[in-house]
Amino acid sequence: MYINKVILFGNLTRDPELKALPSGMNVCNFSIATNRVFTGRDGKKQEQTDFHNIVVFGRQADTVNQYLKKGSSAFIEGHLQTRNWEKDGQKQYRTEILAERVQFGPRGGSSDGRPAGNSAGGGKSFDASADMQDDSSSSGPGIEYPKDEINPDDIPF
Repeated sequence: MYINKVILFGNLTRDPELKALPSGMNVCNFSIATNRVFTGRDGKKQEQTDFHNIVVFGRQADTVNQYLKKGSSAFIEGHLQTRNWEKDGQKQYRTEILAERVQFGPRGGSSDGRPAGNSAGGGKSFDASADMQDDSSSSGPGIEYPKDEINPDDIPF
């Protein structure tokens, strides 16, 4: 059995572009940058940045186009696919990641009115400062932790 699976977490390098296929299905294209830090042969710390072309179809394409923008972080799961076509007599190739799942990464305060830490498209964002606050008056859904100390003997498993 062969495996073609890609998992990436990075930042968008440009705003998503939404287009419609002749069938009426929406497709969204964007790219993300990932980086890695390593020690070179000379013992110096080096950083390498890679750019990845991402393609999303259907309802997820609409959601990505609506909520992500240049600089947003995203977690992508999908598979590699290489397309080829001919342009001016030359064969052109483009390797893309066809996203099967897109989760939005954490974000700070937003200037567009959306609350910090919100996510869409099945993703989960974390806002550490919001988790640390003891605010029982928040109206959002979440886990209600007991105020009393938990006795390990009371746990049924």
